[in-house]
Amino acid sequence: MPYCTQQDLVTRYGEDELIQLTDKQNTGQLDTDVINLAIADSDSMIDGYLGGRYSLPIEPLPRSLVRIACEITRYYLYENLAPDEVKDRYNEAVKSLKSIARGELSIGISTEGAKPLSQNTVKINTGGNVFNRKDKSFI
Repeated sequence: MPYCTQQDLVTRYGEDELIQLTDKQNTGQLDTDVINLAIADSDSMIDGYLGGRYSLPIEPLPRSLVRIACEITRYYLYENLAPDEVKDRYNEAVKSLKSIARGELSIGISTEGAKPLSQNTVKINTGGNVFNRKDKSFI
């Protein structure tokens, strides 16, 4: 489940800005493939920060994460041409993610019992020492 949608981006930044950022073919239309790729990249980044603290996907989705996802997605849409305001908002969003991941900033969801459990556990049994001081040989 994505943290933000195309409509969230249009509502926050306007359709004109998004057309300017995504319309590589000069059709005058939003390129949903470009937007969806940026959203997926943003989601992946957010999951990387929050996956160690919360069970994913996060439901219900807090509005604060929608805002953070929109800021990161917008930055990705600008590629290497982001103006200072967009860079600053991106950096603030990343700082917020780090604070959430450390537990310094709450998103209103309990983390009690929410840490993901690994299903790939390893159990090691040893048969004793392979080397000892008396033997000079292997096994």
